Amino acid sequence: MWQPEEPPLLAARQRAGEVGVAAVDPATGATLRLLAAAISAKTVVELGTGAGVSSLWLLSGMRPGGVLTSVDAESEHQRLARTSLVEAGVASSRARLIHGRALDVLPRLSDGAYDLVFCDANRSENGDYLDAALRLLRPGGLVVFAAALGGGRIADSSARDADTVAQRELVKALREQPRFTAAALPVGPGLIVAALSG
Repeated sequence: MWQPEEPPLLAARQRAGEVGVAAVDPATGATLRLLAAAISAKTVVELGTGAGVSSLWLLSGMRPGGVLTSVDAESEHQRLARTSLVEAGVASSRARLIHGRALDVLPRLSDGAYDLVFCDANRSENGDYLDAALRLLRPGGLVVFAAALGGGRIADSSARDADTVAQRELVKALREQPRFTAAALPVGPGLIVAALSG
């Protein structure tokens, strides 16, 4: 059960709407908070800032003192995320915002150093994000993909757009990767959550 969003989250959501960012909905945000809390996450990577909406949800579930590393290719989205974090009273030491394409930044992050990787960026690159998560996550860590159900298009065999095809390929890759145990959660536009075995 999710609670109504507090004013800092509402303000972040409004900023996202003003620039056309599809930020995570409250039910998805609450699920992200739950997942971060369930694994007592201390280090999280977020691909796509959502102008700070998903950042705030993730931080609310992380351990005190935990650090969120948020990567976004859009400097304006990061500027808005920084404003959202400051307004919410998040210490600057708890959020590291990195400007750049996810696939350029991810190779610079440390192996096995992260508890959770949340992917809400370029859907056509989800397969590459999965490969990166395999290297970045500690055993027991989670990789989470946003908008996983594609508005029902994933199951529609006639849907051939790039994002839908990429989501199908992601599902196939997860089935074929023995180190991940995955499930689709019908929350908001859907989440795919996969846990990395030891």
